[in-house]
Amino acid sequence: MQNRNFARRRGALLAMAGMAMAAALGNAPAAAADVASYPDNAMRIIVPYTPGGFNDTMARVLGKKLTEAWHQPVIVENRPGAGTVVGTEAGARATPDGYTLVVVGFPLVVNQYIYSKLPYDTQRDFVPVLLAGETPNVLLVRSESPIKSLPDLVARAKADPGKMNYASAGNGTSLHLAMEYFKNVTGTDLNQIPYKGSAPMVTALLGGQVDVMFDNLPNALPQIKAGKMRALGITTAKRLPSVPDIPTVAEQGYPGFEVSVWYGLAAPRGTPKPIIEKLNAQLNKALRDDDVKSVFEAQGVQILGGSTADFDKFFQAQDGKWAPVIKKAGIRAE
Repeated sequence: MQNRNFARRRGALLAMAGMAMAAALGNAPAAAADVASYPDNAMRIIVPYTPGGFNDTMARVLGKKLTEAWHQPVIVENRPGAGTVVGTEAGARATPDGYTLVVVGFPLVVNQYIYSKLPYDTQRDFVPVLLAGETPNVLLVRSESPIKSLPDLVARAKADPGKMNYASAGNGTSLHLAMEYFKNVTGTDLNQIPYKGSAPMVTALLGGQVDVMFDNLPNALPQIKAGKMRALGITTAKRLPSVPDIPTVAEQGYPGFEVSVWYGLAAPRGTPKPIIEKLNAQLNKALRDDDVKSVFEAQGVQILGGSTADFDKFFQAQDGKWAPVIKKAGIRAE
């Protein structure tokens, strides 16, 4: 009797396993068909910023390329607020079907450390799609400043610790963290004066309210070319061909010093991998188009591209770099 019962149970288990395998095999062609027909509906790209900046421009340019390639509309949805948290949360909560992407960048790394609580998990709720590009920061003083070089700045800051002021675009911005990183590696002490964006920072520097600041290269370049500002160093690993006369911070005694504002696209966790790969391939193709290159170049953004694994590796490196800087400086969201 026991042998007959065991045989029946074993037979039932084998039957269930066979049904499961058949179902899996039966679903495989359907899954492949889904990827082959994707996308068959409108897509959207959530931009956690107001219209007008490069994050918005990138979304519209790449969205247009997806429409041209796949003949489906791509809607750009601006969802600014709370230092990108509002739009980023919308991206995290979207259905993971490949029809919603979210623009991500420097704040995605930083916000997890400066906010006491976020409505999403930075490490868990997103999958990388594409690292599109980056632009460096540049260390600046006004042209009339007695500070003529980066070593001169460091010497003066060390001679009068806590006496020099620097402008930032607010707590947790790349311009704030670039200077905190600079303070760490140079052993200097400078006071932050926060402003609401780059324009008032420039006004403060030119007016002598602050002594020094980092700014994004595209913002600063017109002032540098006009002779109103002096560039002490750029935050790339090597000098840029477009501004070969600006030395890197790294070459002036601080090897490994690199800071960039970067731009990427992510999808909500759970988006099928074949769809992510299809998106990555098409977006990389778009980055090679001359009209896309010209838009990036005009904004001072270096095109990167690459695989989703490349993006993930870059993100983890950024995470490892900025977490200790934020912790040491005790930076919290305003």
